Amino acid sequence: MPGLRRITATAAVPFVGIAIALACAAPAQALPTPGDLADVPARTSISYEHVPTGTYVGSAEDNSARPGLSTVKLYMADYVVRFGDGSPRDRDLAARMVQVSDDGAASVLDNKYPQAIDSTATKFGLTSASRGGFWGSSYTSTADTVRFLAAKKRTDPASPVLGWMNSAAPVAADGTVQDWGTQQLPGVTGSKWGWADDGSSVVASASIGDEFVVASNTYGPRRSQTDDVLAALGGVELTAPPAASPVPNLPVIPGLPSVEELLLMLAPR
Repeated sequence: MPGLRRITATAAVPFVGIAIALACAAPAQALPTPGDLADVPARTSISYEHVPTGTYVGSAEDNSARPGLSTVKLYMADYVVRFGDGSPRDRDLAARMVQVSDDGAASVLDNKYPQAIDSTATKFGLTSASRGGFWGSSYTSTADTVRFLAAKKRTDPASPVLGWMNSAAPVAADGTVQDWGTQQLPGVTGSKWGWADDGSSVVASASIGDEFVVASNTYGPRRSQTDDVLAALGGVELTAPPAASPVPNLPVIPGLPSVEELLLMLAPR
């Protein structure tokens, strides 16, 4: 029966192709579009970038210079890591700035490296970022924060700054629970938060995922920011899988087995 075996094996090839094509076909998940952020309230700014493709989406307020709060500690920490004196104390202070948002650590490093924020802004093209009289009166935009984090993920993925975001503590040095805003989006692996001294007049958050970065700033309390972020992006696939190749239209063949039947027929015995 060798002839029959050859015929059977040859005939199975197109069925295998059909089975694989049908089994692997899946609708592509859409990345965020400007329409996703069209209804973000003016109180909130949101920016997002899909790092592998460079797809960027921002709300109407994305480039507005707003109080940078503790998100500017990311800029300071990066400067300290790259241009500081390399001392263990500096590195520990930088880590504390990011992981527990330690204001005391930020003040020590700001006094030692007052050029850190503006220098980082120049290097990464952060057009709305600027240091005030001290780090706590600095300004930046969500577009700046996303531009900075996307550049770090793209060119320096092993940066300690990103690692510290991924290991941020659930409670900050001042007792604030760090759990709002962009942190609530699916796929987030690390975050940095910021808040005004009164805790509610203006808040910020910035997060990273395997393939994306996102930031938000809200004139209002933490709950408002979380609501606005989730309403805009909570139902969007932020880390989009590769689009599936289109499956050609197959002719209707009476008696053609289903995919499940084909896989069962082709399974090893």
